[in-house]
Amino acid sequence: MEALKRAVIRVAATPDGRLQELPFLQRSLLLPLLSFASSLFRLSVALRRRLYRFGLLPRHRLPVPVISVGNLTWGGNGKTPMVEFIARICVEAGIPPLILTRGYASGDEAKMLERHLSGTSARIGVGANRTAVAASIFERHGYVKFENTLYSKKLSNPHEFGSASENGKVGVAILDDGMQVSDGQLKVIKSKMHTVDACHAVFFTRLAPSHFFEVKNQHSTLPLSVVLNRVVLCVSAIGFPNAFVQAVGKIGPLLVDRLDFGDHHSIQLNDIEMIKERLGKLKDRFNTEVVAVVTEKDYDRDALILREIHNFDVLVLCSSFQIMPSYGQGEDTFRRKLKELIISKFGG
Repeated sequence: MEALKRAVIRVAATPDGRLQELPFLQRSLLLPLLSFASSLFRLSVALRRRLYRFGLLPRHRLPVPVISVGNLTWGGNGKTPMVEFIARICVEAGIPPLILTRGYASGDEAKMLERHLSGTSARIGVGANRTAVAASIFERHGYVKFENTLYSKKLSNPHEFGSASENGKVGVAILDDGMQVSDGQLKVIKSKMHTVDACHAVFFTRLAPSHFFEVKNQHSTLPLSVVLNRVVLCVSAIGFPNAFVQAVGKIGPLLVDRLDFGDHHSIQLNDIEMIKERLGKLKDRFNTEVVAVVTEKDYDRDALILREIHNFDVLVLCSSFQIMPSYGQGEDTFRRKLKELIISKFGG
C-alpha cells in the first residue's frame, strides 16, 4: 500500500512536461486513472461552486473576522506554520484566535499546533464540519462582537492593543484551509501576478531550520550542528518530503539518506523495524554513528512509537517561519497590514 501511495504522489507531483519520464506502468495505469479522478473532482468542485452561487447550498458566516490560509499547489508548502504565525500575531495583539482545522487522518497538524500554542489564548477546533465546531466554541467561550466600538478603539490604540482580549473571547477565526487549484488555474494566477503586485501586498516566506530536540525529551534543545559530519536518515510522512530532506542536507551532514511514507501515514511497528534495518545498514556501510531525523508533524502524530527505535539517536527538526524582506516589505509590514485588516473588520 505504501508503494502505491508513493507512486501516486510521484505521478501527481510530476509536471505535465515531464510525464514521459515516469516508469511505463505509472504512465499506462496510474496516469489515466488519476487524470479521470482529477476530471471528476474538477466537475464536482465546479458544480459545488454553482450550487453555492445560486443559493442551493447554505452559506454560513462566522460572527468574527475569518482568515483563510490555503495553498495553491501540492501539500507541504508551510500552510500550518503560517497558521501558527498568524495566530501568534493575534495572541500578541490581544485578539484570541480560533484555529479551525479539519484534522485529516491522525490530526498531526492539530496536535502540533496545540503543543506550540499551549499556554496562549489561542483555541483549536478540530472537525470536518468547521461551522459546527466554531459554534460550539463560541457557545462555551463567547466571541467579540462587531458592534463593540470600544473594542475596536482599543485595537486602534497601540498602548491598549495588547490588553483588549475581553476575557478570552474569540476575536478572529483562522481556517487551516488546504485550498488547492488545478494546473490551469495556476497558469491564470501566474499570468495575473503582475496585476496583483500592483494593488496588493505580496509576501514571500520560508521555513528555516532552527534546532533539534530528542524524541525521548521534547523539552531538550540541540543545535543544528549536532548532525554535522554524521550520517542522517530522514524519515517522514508528509506531503512534500523533498523540502525536508533538502533542508537537512544544507545543514552539513556527511550523508543524507531518506525513507518516505505517504502523507499522514501512522508509523507502525513493522515500519519501525524497517527504519532500524536501514539505520543498521548505514552504520555498517559507513562505520560511523547514524542519526534518524523526523519532522515535528511526524513526532506529533505518534511520539511514543518513535521511541521504539532503540540504539539510535532520533531527533526532531524544528523550523522557524520567516517572512523574507522583499521590495521594502518584511515581517513588520505584514504584522501592520494584518492588524489594519482585522481592525477594519471590527469597524474601526
